[in-house]
Amino acid sequence: MCLGIPMQIVEINGYNARCEAKGVERDVSLFMLQDETVAVGDHVMVHVGYALQKLTAEEARSTWDLLDQIIDSSEV
Repeated sequence: MCLGIPMQIVEINGYNARCEAKGVERDVSLFMLQDETVAVGDHVMVHVGYALQKLTAEEARSTWDLLDQIIDSSEV
């Protein structure tokens, strides 16, 4: 199973970005989104260090809500 994590772009340097989610920052490649316009503040779905698609803030928040529910249910 593959899992993508929604992250927000905080810095861009060419095809590389610094992204943040829940206080954790990671370096992410934007290479797969080279035909898409991305900017600081945008949300992207990240899998194994690559941004796969651009998300709206609402889509990112909704995804985190679902992931949090999964985590909460597995802690029982």
